[in-house]
Amino acid sequence: MNSLKATMIQAMRGMQVQTQRIDVTSQNISNADTPGYKRKMLMVESGADAFKATRIALDQTEGERRFDPAHPMADEQGYVTMSNVSLMTEMADMREANRSHEANLNSFQQARTMYKSLLEVLRR
Repeated sequence: MNSLKATMIQAMRGMQVQTQRIDVTSQNISNADTPGYKRKMLMVESGADAFKATRIALDQTEGERRFDPAHPMADEQGYVTMSNVSLMTEMADMREANRSHEANLNSFQQARTMYKSLLEVLRR
């Protein structure tokens, strides 16, 4: 496989992983106020030729416990376990995933431009 094509494939795989990260992060942000919600984390593995998302794991950190005996999800003592999502962490993860996606997109576009230029040279 030629190096330009390999670069384009690698960039495409990187964009796919970052898109999955953005999706998982947006789910976490959407459920930040849901009592009992566990933060999802995308597990990414680097192989010989690429990164790939392997699975989604739940963050087992306990959420904040609030005293609210009127809440339908309150336990016997009147406490409700809130989600363990930190909006600051999720926004930082979202920004990092977005920037990584943009970097992969730029790599893809550069390789595509070089490939196109090569084809134009070969046509002459």
